[in-house]
Amino acid sequence: MKLIVQIPALNERETIGTVIAAIPRTIPGISLVEVLIIDDGCTDDTGAVALRAGADHVVRHTANKGLATAYQTGVDTALRLGADILVNTDADNQYPGDEIPRLVAPIVAGHADIVVGDRQVQQLEHFSPLKKALQHVGSSVVRWASETDVPDTVSGFRALSREAALRTFVTTDFSYTVEALIQAGKRGLTVVAVPIRTNLVARPSRLHRGNWNFIKHQAAIIARTYSTYEPLKVFSYIATALFVPGALFLLRWAYVYVARNFGLVASNDQSLFVGNILVVMALITFLIGLLADLVGGVRRVQQEILYRVRTMQVEDEAWRRSANTRLDRLEHTLDHEETPQGG
Repeated sequence: MKLIVQIPALNERETIGTVIAAIPRTIPGISLVEVLIIDDGCTDDTGAVALRAGADHVVRHTANKGLATAYQTGVDTALRLGADILVNTDADNQYPGDEIPRLVAPIVAGHADIVVGDRQVQQLEHFSPLKKALQHVGSSVVRWASETDVPDTVSGFRALSREAALRTFVTTDFSYTVEALIQAGKRGLTVVAVPIRTNLVARPSRLHRGNWNFIKHQAAIIARTYSTYEPLKVFSYIATALFVPGALFLLRWAYVYVARNFGLVASNDQSLFVGNILVVMALITFLIGLLADLVGGVRRVQQEILYRVRTMQVEDEAWRRSANTRLDRLEHTLDHEETPQGG
């Protein structure tokens, strides 16, 4: 069983060597461990430093494309390289390499498709109370949206089986953590969490410009990804929010209309007007939800097609590697047989 540890990196020459050195090359249940660096348009020599430190593969973006794109590039490359299990870790040395065996153990045992490292945020001393509270609320929302039970939903330290890597495909350009988790939950993959230690990272995050910037981007990803998989629910919620006040306005108009016949109150046509508009808007919104749900059926077919295409590509790469290996062995045998024997 082959494990590839992928590390997206942007100008991390100071820490990349430490991260690679900490990755264990012998893990129970794993026959081969390789390290893959995704150079996301580095302007320093991160890639060269990584190779000197023992990285097996380096792929490079000609320009910085963002963490999510770098992550997906790593997944696609690892699959082509024949990975049975993928581990994603950060280049800033936040996640200890010696935690990788515990991270992959549930996949090796066949108990999980994805394993997420739980940083146990509430116990981290260098996290402010505000950041802990925001992380708790955010993870609660993601757990609800993904229908998973992962305490630390934005942890980037995670392991994927080959099947999980083929079944998920990140489309956002900000961060992969939330979208990949919601996709996994909606596609019926088994996701578990294991508690891990973390190392202190002194420098600020290069992914975002503060807590509120991070929340804004992640909230947009949650809303978009959830509505992609549950369009009827989303539009039904919106339709309900319009229908309820609309119905109340119409009930008020009906009450006034009846009472007016007895000379108790004056006319109230405003309630009729506003109530009709809200009810009509609710009906239109619900119909849009039905249409979106039908489109979702087409999307599910497209996802299955993408899965099968990626599977065929991986199998084709595996066949080519096997064929090249057999050819090299044959050439070596022929060379050996043609070598003159000394008398």
